[in-house]
Amino acid sequence: MGERTRARTAAALGTWTEPAEVYARGRALRSTVDFDDHRAMSLAPDRPSVLEFMHASNVGRLDELIPLRVGRMLASPFAFFRGSAGLMAGDLAAGVSTGLTAQLCGDAHAANFGLYGTPDGQIVMDINDFDETLPGPWEWDLKRLVASLVLAGRTGGVSDKGCRDAAEDAVRAYRTGVRHLAEIPFLDSWSALADESVLSQVKADDLVNDFAKAAEKSRRNTSARFATKWTAHDGERWRFITNPPTLTAVPDATADAVVSALPSYVDTLRESRRNLIMRYGVSDVAARVVGTGSVGLRNYLILLHGNGQEALVLQAKEARRSALAPFLDVPPVKHEGKRIVHGARLVQVETDILLGWTTIEGRPFIVRQFRNRKGEIDTTTLKRDDLDDYGRLAGSLLARAHNRSVDPRLLAGYFDGKDGEEVDEAFTRYAFAYADRTEADHAELAELVKTGKLPALIEED
Repeated sequence: MGERTRARTAAALGTWTEPAEVYARGRALRSTVDFDDHRAMSLAPDRPSVLEFMHASNVGRLDELIPLRVGRMLASPFAFFRGSAGLMAGDLAAGVSTGLTAQLCGDAHAANFGLYGTPDGQIVMDINDFDETLPGPWEWDLKRLVASLVLAGRTGGVSDKGCRDAAEDAVRAYRTGVRHLAEIPFLDSWSALADESVLSQVKADDLVNDFAKAAEKSRRNTSARFATKWTAHDGERWRFITNPPTLTAVPDATADAVVSALPSYVDTLRESRRNLIMRYGVSDVAARVVGTGSVGLRNYLILLHGNGQEALVLQAKEARRSALAPFLDVPPVKHEGKRIVHGARLVQVETDILLGWTTIEGRPFIVRQFRNRKGEIDTTTLKRDDLDDYGRLAGSLLARAHNRSVDPRLLAGYFDGKDGEEVDEAFTRYAFAYADRTEADHAELAELVKTGKLPALIEED
């Protein structure tokens, strides 16, 4: 290999840097943003009222589902928090930033960490929602996580001391996770999966039973099982059994548009996976309501049939502009579905093999497997010790997620050299302040519903 060729190759790969130099660059960031600076909760100077926020965030949603969205956000301050990522993004933008950019989940609250199945059948846990993903300050994800732990704990009746422990331990697990990832080979840190063994690694022993129960349930949570319950043969083909307002039929024109968009979706898959999906045939299309923040967006289920009685259900979910985009210096994207898919692929160690994107009736969508052995641990039902363990688990998972887009040695350097408890306490102080702010916002929402300024549909248990 000639000298010129070696130079070009080195430039393409980047120049190798001594680890100590990378750590030092991270430590230098504290001269701009010290640990104590993370304590303060800032609110956007032009922060909208709750009514203004709800009206703005409802634009473009299906009118008939807006009362359902309001009703779900009304359930608790934690539920309101889940549906108001954009409101918090404006507040975070008014606060401090170290200047280190990671590929953010964008909505890293406690309920967006869940279990799912890998292609080889393992049950792992990771961030599982990327609707808001964008490059941004790593602090945003961590602050959203710790505030959500406080809100989830309060919803479940955990004491403030228990909520504080959970939040502090989440930050501590994030720090220690970053430090561990900074010390191991790049390939090992990049491909580290979070299976059941991670519980012992983060000393989340009280969560073992919760994880085991959720994992067992997730193994049964498949397209085939859903199809067994919610589809029937009408004499000609298999169709969905509707269950309004959650699962409803769609007009023929809409079904045709969804089916017509599938070839462009297939083109976004890796070649071997295109061969797989092309073996299936489409049987039916229906609309389904999902989530809290996503209520009112267009969301379709696509029933496919494969080998004999084999059923596979795909989900086509409308992709909107990230709620974080107005507050980050990022260029507009050409396709919001592609943004979400690329974000998920960058953050998750294992992504759905059928994850892709398409355009339906002029709107961007992501397409993925529906109920790909997905499961969850409901943080609002966890007792004090379990919530504390969940905080450690989520903090560790978030560190792994950020490791894939920002050099962990930079973050480890930022955390290094001072008593780590200072940063744990600073983020926790922020979490409590923002939880209080969210409870006030939720109370404002309740008053708007009570006075008839916002319609709300309350679902029966």
